[in-house]
Amino acid sequence: MTTAAPVPSSRDLPHPTCEEIRLEGVLHALSDPVRLGIVRELAAEGVALACSHFDVPVTKSTSTHHFRVLRESGVIRQIYEGTAKMNALRRDDLETLFPGLLDTLLAAATHQANRRTEA
Repeated sequence: MTTAAPVPSSRDLPHPTCEEIRLEGVLHALSDPVRLGIVRELAAEGVALACSHFDVPVTKSTSTHHFRVLRESGVIRQIYEGTAKMNALRRDDLETLFPGLLDTLLAAATHQANRRTEA
C-alpha cells in the first residue's frame, strides 16, 4: 500500500532546494544591513523566530520584502506555525555549499558593529 504525498497547503512558501542556492544570491541577500541584522539575530538565537520578533527600522511591507529575499536566496526557511511566520537560518545547507562563509560573514558583521560603537 502506498501513501499519497502530502498536499501542499496554500500557506506553504516556496524555498530553493539546497542545489538551487547560489553564492551570488546569498551574498546579495546579506549585502543589505537590515537583512544582515535579521540573519545575525537568527544566528545568535539559534532557534526559529517569528517575523514579529524582529525590530527592523522599516515599514511592514519593506520588512516582508527583506524576509522574502532571504527566503528566496536560501538563507532562511520560513514556515507557518498557526498565524506566525517562523524564520530559521539554513545554516546546515549554507555550510555544506559554502564552508565557513556564513561564520566568516557573521564575524565580519560583528567586528564592523563593534567598530561603529567604539567610534
